[in-house]
Amino acid sequence: MEYINELLVKRGVNENVSKFFSFGILVLIVILTCFLAHFIIKKVIFKYMTRIVKRTKYHWDDQLLNSKLFDRAANFVPGIIVYNFAPAFPKITLLIERCASVYILIVLVLMINELLDVVNDIYRTYPISRVRPITGSLQVVKIVTYSILGIVLIANLMNESPLILLSGIGAFAAVFSFVFKDTILGFIAGIQLTSNDMLRIGDWIEMEKYGADGDVIDIALNTIKVQNFDKTIVTIPAYAFVSDSFKNWRGMTEYGGRRVKRSIYIDLNSIGFCTPEMIEKFKKIHYLEDYISQREDEIREYNKVNEVNTELLVNGRHMTNIGTFRAYIINYIKHHPGLQENAIQIVRQLPPGQYGLPLEIYAFTNTTEWVAYENIQSDIFDHIISVAGEFGLRLFQNPSGYDVRGINIEEPTDLSR
Repeated sequence: MEYINELLVKRGVNENVSKFFSFGILVLIVILTCFLAHFIIKKVIFKYMTRIVKRTKYHWDDQLLNSKLFDRAANFVPGIIVYNFAPAFPKITLLIERCASVYILIVLVLMINELLDVVNDIYRTYPISRVRPITGSLQVVKIVTYSILGIVLIANLMNESPLILLSGIGAFAAVFSFVFKDTILGFIAGIQLTSNDMLRIGDWIEMEKYGADGDVIDIALNTIKVQNFDKTIVTIPAYAFVSDSFKNWRGMTEYGGRRVKRSIYIDLNSIGFCTPEMIEKFKKIHYLEDYISQREDEIREYNKVNEVNTELLVNGRHMTNIGTFRAYIINYIKHHPGLQENAIQIVRQLPPGQYGLPLEIYAFTNTTEWVAYENIQSDIFDHIISVAGEFGLRLFQNPSGYDVRGINIEEPTDLSR
């Protein structure tokens, strides 16, 4: 500034005016220098870097290039230039240095924030990100970075050492723990969830308390997002997955099969012994040929050895329509192409109740895909419900309007019966 001022004075400019002009010329030089540096960085250096990046076979550098990190870096340079030009303005050197420092720190925070976001985006392209998400950890790094740079920024504005501000770290920690209580709890919960492999992105979970029934789409520091099957999104506090219970269907997906566990209800009044005509009819059923033959030999041998009088059905052993029906279902599901052959398959009777005798089918499909699972399950029970009448069995259901129409109201009721 003194050099410019002397040049102007030598050329006959008034000393007071020359000081004003020298100040303006120097400010203009600083501004032009900043614009020139910014232009060179963006239009020359970054353009050259872009060519190099596009020639590489890696994808992570493309994401780095497409982010705003380089723009932040270009904005960082003018702050350094202004800071270094501060001594050229003797009367306001301290003010310029402080303002430039504040600008540099703010741009630095934005650069770190952008860099961490890019790291997270690159990490998500790898399969390990579904097992070990790092979003929560990066958010903690951001908070720590913001806190440190915030202390440095305040110390710079106060023209004090950052260590003086850190001397009150006890009170600051108390306030910090109160304000960021959910963040701290979420961070601890995130560590437990990832270290114990309790939750991954893509897991199907159920959490009735929060209305969640769908896939995990994001695991952050404070919250976990779940997209329900109706496409609504539920946001759940991370610590809720540690303090409350939830169901994770990952085990079913990894197993490769989904359980079928459903009952049909048999009217108890339709259950009885098989007549010779029924047995002859059952022999013609494909899935019962071997069963009927084996069962007849077994019963005949038992009654013969024990000298049972078979004139009464209550004596000895006899085939029943419910037992034969159960054997048919067992053979049917064993040969069903939609069920796993090596998985457990059971057709069992549950305790009878007000709705009749529950006959439960327990098996596993060979797919976990929802639509295919429902089709397989429906196909099985379509067939079972349809063939129940062939065994002389009736399925229980509450009386409907059709049943009521069959009652003759005009006919008197004999109460003596």
